[in-house]
Amino acid sequence: MDIFKKITHYIKNTDLYLVILALLCSAYGMVLIYSATLNPSSALDGSTRNLFIQGAAILIGLGAFIIMSLIDLETMSGWWKIFVLINIGLQMLLFTPLGEEVNGQRAWLDLGPTSLQPGELGKLIFIFTLAAHISEIKEHISEWRGLFVIALHTLIMMGAVVISSGDTGMAIQYFMIALIMLFAAGLSLKWLGVGCGLAVVSIPILWNFILDDYQKTRILVLFDPSIDPETSRQATYGKIAIGSGQMDGQGLTHGTMTQMQLVPENHTDYIFSVAGEELGFIGCMLIIGLLVLLIARIFYVSYRASTTFSSLLAVGVGGMFMFQVFMNIFMNIGLLPVMGLTLPFFSYGGTSVLTMYAALGIVAGVRMREKPSWLQ
Repeated sequence: MDIFKKITHYIKNTDLYLVILALLCSAYGMVLIYSATLNPSSALDGSTRNLFIQGAAILIGLGAFIIMSLIDLETMSGWWKIFVLINIGLQMLLFTPLGEEVNGQRAWLDLGPTSLQPGELGKLIFIFTLAAHISEIKEHISEWRGLFVIALHTLIMMGAVVISSGDTGMAIQYFMIALIMLFAAGLSLKWLGVGCGLAVVSIPILWNFILDDYQKTRILVLFDPSIDPETSRQATYGKIAIGSGQMDGQGLTHGTMTQMQLVPENHTDYIFSVAGEELGFIGCMLIIGLLVLLIARIFYVSYRASTTFSSLLAVGVGGMFMFQVFMNIFMNIGLLPVMGLTLPFFSYGGTSVLTMYAALGIVAGVRMREKPSWLQ
């Protein structure tokens, strides 16, 4: 009987808005994945099998949601330096025999029946460690010494990701998460101008010493697709697929380019193009609407949080979702280069699903531990 009381108590206290919105996104995503992989020539073998795998990932993700919501991360915030080392070690596992190359990028760990992307899980650890670090020096966040140590924290993790996997898209996510968390913590706007200046100055360094040739090509074909027709094909076909759907689409499982598998990775990075072609503008706006509601809820939880640390945790998760959604959709419509970023909850992928549900679990935990309004 006690177990039923505990379950009832948990349901009453957890943030059901987050759960419901996430499940709606996941259900919609599974419909799109089914259509994207229906053709036998798709990158995945068999839609039914894919749905079982994605469904299993969602169930495991819900378990991660519950576990993370029950853990009071604030009690562990004093150990953030240890978790930084753990995160670096997680990224360095890619140099071991477990490291696996997928689509030309060594960013996955081969765990036998499944694989794991350290950069994805590392984002959650990074949000935790940065929230704890910023909370420690919040009074000095707009002073150069305080900003320097936070920048060093961020650059170390970005460097670990780039060195281990060469995934600059993932590293940019870490940077943007840090930027959003810093401004939420009260960073002076004067530093925005300084940051923009440093970003402009660093462009030649990034171009000449950091970016690989294929990454440079992905940027250049945005302006001139004829530079490399093969590289530009994915972005070009993605745009054509979205545009061809017009208002209400060609019909689920009837999208010409989707069913002919003309858009590579249409079940992962380019799932938005499937919605655009088969369900049209209406289908795309439904995706955007669901994700906007989800992100707005996360920031609402941050606003209501009882401590700076908890608030920054939720802000970090909200920033992660917001940036990834923005980048993926703009990549699909050809306004940003292909960066291999999935659309949260919609794209196929176990690590991505697990990370997103675990992230929402962190936010739910913040919500469960907020002070009653009469104590605030």
